[in-house]
Amino acid sequence: MIEGMRMDLKKSRYKNFDELYLYCYYVAGTVGLISVPVMGIAPESKATTESVYSAALALGLANQLTNILRDRKLSISARRGRIYLPQDELAQAGLSDDDIFDGKVTEKWRSFMKNQIKRARMFFQQAEAGVSELNRASRWPVSGPVPVTPSKCLWLVESLSSHCLLQVWASLQLYRQILDEIEANDYNNFTKRAYVSKAKKLLALPVAYGRSLVSPSSLRQIKLSKNMTIM
Repeated sequence: MIEGMRMDLKKSRYKNFDELYLYCYYVAGTVGLISVPVMGIAPESKATTESVYSAALALGLANQLTNILRDRKLSISARRGRIYLPQDELAQAGLSDDDIFDGKVTEKWRSFMKNQIKRARMFFQQAEAGVSELNRASRWPVSGPVPVTPSKCLWLVESLSSHCLLQVWASLQLYRQILDEIEANDYNNFTKRAYVSKAKKLLALPVAYGRSLVSPSSLRQIKLSKNMTIM
């Protein structure tokens, strides 16, 4: 993590995705990795320890890639002399640093952004496969009644987000929705802010809560049922 901070000071360009991956690993992937021993793996989980850590790493990478792509961060970083995008992929799309500095949305930029978003979503999908393997004890540690009146809704979001697995699911869902907002803004992440509204956050909370209660065994049964239905 500290090495990632050092890279911010000494590195301003990333030749390819391998270099950008390493930066994302340092600044965000490590957060996912250190979260696993804190939360623990569900005793009933049949997943390998390696696969759970891989999922945690993927979530950190996905979140950081989304942070790079979202709203005005690109322009702000560019003004500071740093561009967190693969230089070779920019060149393949017919783009250069000057296009980032100009901040104009063109067809080339839209095509480039579609590929970047596709990659971020791939990491979110990898993360989703392992989140349910985390320990049930970290999913919902609240005891006693929780106020759910309309006036308490925002309080509920802040309160519940402090609980481990619910926070993981909420992070996964809300950050993934930021990618949707970039698309809704016609890939204009130079002058438009991509964010998830309070209403959408509130709507996402029950889904995150429900997913946080699903045990690994239940999830496997659901997947098995879907596979049998498809067959």
